[in-house]
Amino acid sequence: IIENYGGASPTWLAPIQVAVLPVNDEAHGQYAEEVLALLEDSGIRAELNKADEKLGYRLRQSQVNKIPFTIVLGEKEMANREVTYRVYGDPKQDAIPLDDFIALVKKSIADKARY
Repeated sequence: IIENYGGASPTWLAPIQVAVLPVNDEAHGQYAEEVLALLEDSGIRAELNKADEKLGYRLRQSQVNKIPFTIVLGEKEMANREVTYRVYGDPKQDAIPLDDFIALVKKSIADKARY
């Protein structure tokens, strides 16, 4: 199965389904932890990466680890209760409400979709 997917597991199979990246841990860390808790409460396997590295490095690290969804949380996302997300292998980013993102990931898992 690893060879079939080239190491990039589909969402339903991935050990970590969502990487949560706050832009700045001091300013956005509390919102990031709240988002992480909501994801986990929804049955989604997620991890919070608040390493003391630049955001670009953490985004790249998420792509290298082939995590299906990566969300970035900054000032705009916190104010609007949104997430900006990127799907593995796609450089495009979209901002959507947090509840819609959770529904998107759960649908991806239920449909056994690639991402």
